[in-house]
Amino acid sequence: MAGFGDFANIDIEQLLRQGDKQVAQMEQLESVMSGLVGRAQDEDHLVTVEWTAAGLSELQLHPKAMRLSSGELAEKIKEAIRAAGADLQGQMEEASEEIFGKDDNPMKLLTDPDAAMHKVSAAEAVYNQTFDDVMADLGRIRRRLGDGA
Repeated sequence: MAGFGDFANIDIEQLLRQGDKQVAQMEQLESVMSGLVGRAQDEDHLVTVEWTAAGLSELQLHPKAMRLSSGELAEKIKEAIRAAGADLQGQMEEASEEIFGKDDNPMKLLTDPDAAMHKVSAAEAVYNQTFDDVMADLGRIRRRLGDGA
């Protein structure tokens, strides 16, 4: 089937293996991420927080925290929550890189918009080239069918 763009050279088995690999990696990532917990404590060790993908999972206040004003306590809680969220985010990025590798880490695309746009542009170029090849081949087929009729 030569002359039909890159479709003639597609290795379906390799494409299926790659798809299976990506599904397995996503399942592994989902399993790992479900057990991750971000942890943080304010600098005075009065507020301790645990943060999961579902949100705040644990909040511990040292008895001395009750001596703070409501505003001071609220700030310490927010500070600890932000730090626990950042801790969880770091763990997620690390787990994703471990599973997918540094170059193919999908979490990197969330934190690096330029890398994301580069991937989108590369995919767009491949799509455009494939589309052009297919349309050229369809045009040749149509002309051959028109000549033979």
